[in-house]
Amino acid sequence: MSAIDHLIHANARYAETFPGPRPLRPKLRLTVIACMDSRLDLFGALGLEIGDAHLIRNAGGLPTEEVLRSLAISQRSLGTREVVLIHHTECGMDGFDDARFRAQLAETGMVPTWDVPGFTDLHDTMRNSIRTVRECPWLPNRDDVRGFIFDVATAKIEEVV
Repeated sequence: MSAIDHLIHANARYAETFPGPRPLRPKLRLTVIACMDSRLDLFGALGLEIGDAHLIRNAGGLPTEEVLRSLAISQRSLGTREVVLIHHTECGMDGFDDARFRAQLAETGMVPTWDVPGFTDLHDTMRNSIRTVRECPWLPNRDDVRGFIFDVATAKIEEVV
């Protein structure tokens, strides 16, 4: 059975007990920006339920232009007010070589229009991520932005100030 077939079967089981649709606007008026890493169970680790928050995920959990676009929609159209950024230990973006990766992509004959910034200091990267969100003029709600480092070994979060 392929991984996709597994998902189809799991969905059938899930649909049998599905409680019904939730409201469009997140109940907690919260957006969580996090890494796409499969080890991060944001619902379990943060005590979230379906319908509580918007979750925006990408490589590194970095507030890229695409993430800021989604966050602007989340705030302006769907009423979110608070932002939580989650970075984590043992991230694949730690020490990532953007120039080498872009060179590999260029071998296809197309150069990407985007970059893939890596980092070497997790806490400094979080401080920069918080600053990026707080300084984004597209966002009406920039005061309540907080950042955390998730430890993949313990599942504990540490706030970065």
